[in-house]
Amino acid sequence: MNPNLQSLFTIAQKTERNIIGLMSGTSLDGLDVAYCKISGSGTNTKVTLVHFVTIPYDDETKRAIRKVFAQQNIDFQHLALLHEWIGLLHGKIVLDCLHQWQCSPADVDLIASHGQTVMHAPKSLHQLDNFPNATLQIGDGDHLAVTTQCITISDFRQKHLAAGGEGAPLAVYGDYFLCHSAIENRILLNIGGISNFTYIPKSSDFESVFVTDTGTGNTLIDAVTRLHFPELTFDIDAAIASKGTINMSLLSELKEAPFFLAPFPKSTGPELFNLKYVETAQLHSNTQNLSVADLLATLTRFTAETIAEAIIEVTTTCKKSNEPTTIYVSGGGIHNPLLMMFLKELLPFSIHSSEKLNINSDAKEAILFAILANETIVGQNTFSNSNSTTPWISMGKISFPN
Repeated sequence: MNPNLQSLFTIAQKTERNIIGLMSGTSLDGLDVAYCKISGSGTNTKVTLVHFVTIPYDDETKRAIRKVFAQQNIDFQHLALLHEWIGLLHGKIVLDCLHQWQCSPADVDLIASHGQTVMHAPKSLHQLDNFPNATLQIGDGDHLAVTTQCITISDFRQKHLAAGGEGAPLAVYGDYFLCHSAIENRILLNIGGISNFTYIPKSSDFESVFVTDTGTGNTLIDAVTRLHFPELTFDIDAAIASKGTINMSLLSELKEAPFFLAPFPKSTGPELFNLKYVETAQLHSNTQNLSVADLLATLTRFTAETIAEAIIEVTTTCKKSNEPTTIYVSGGGIHNPLLMMFLKELLPFSIHSSEKLNINSDAKEAILFAILANETIVGQNTFSNSNSTTPWISMGKISFPN
């Protein structure tokens, strides 16, 4: 047997695995690194978060990614070089973290790398009849594995596409494993660059679990903030937006995109929700002269209303009773007090941080990819695939260090 396969077999036999989850989202803030101890699989999965840190991307890295990020026309050589370079960069970040945590690569069983999304193109967005749903994450797993000398599992989204999904959102699997409940319906809301949620009924029947993107999260707020205040990467504590007034004409125009008329579930990205989207909405609503504060206030309300409207529509359809539903929030949006205030105004449900479920709200997505890697190795695939939008599949490509 190939020694690498023997190592994988040995890891699969362990009662507990040390898995590092890596996540870099569409906000391009940096790399989330979550060192997890994971036992069991499926609904028996148990996770302990040992270490967590977000390593910010420097300006050079952000500029390099933005040259291809959600762009129709790119330099293909730059994309090819960036694919390898991001893998090397993420590998170096992992080694630096391990050194800081006084751990050795030999202590790590697996690295689970989401990679850096540079294009998300579901059929609903590209509208090309002869082509399927597509998505692209860069940051080569082989480079990461060789750099760290750790077995690496990466490129999770492609299997989801191949099985008929849109490649997003994938949080549903970890949400279901860790957060199913016998006492309440639960919504696991993640507000990153794009917002998505998983609805888990009290029955915990996987076939009744529902997951979807809702539209923009922080993407538009962050982009407008950077445009007008280059020294800022986001509107810290909604300090600027809180001074503004919501413009109802612009808000109405922002909600006119065909995306919001399409049935659930669906996925999207900055390919749609970008500065051009805002500029077009301002043009059509004759609001080009809005102050930055008013614009940010309106965009924050836009995020809140589209999240709330999606949750209300889905729960109204899915719920079979008046049993209580609780929302648990994670992602960068939870740190936006104005956004959270709007959500509490708009939604008739109790809203808490995912911390109440003992899940670090900033680390959650990185943890979820560590869980997916665990499933790749030890998952039993015991559920059916009758839920076509959430296929029960093993995801990820395995890269050996030698």
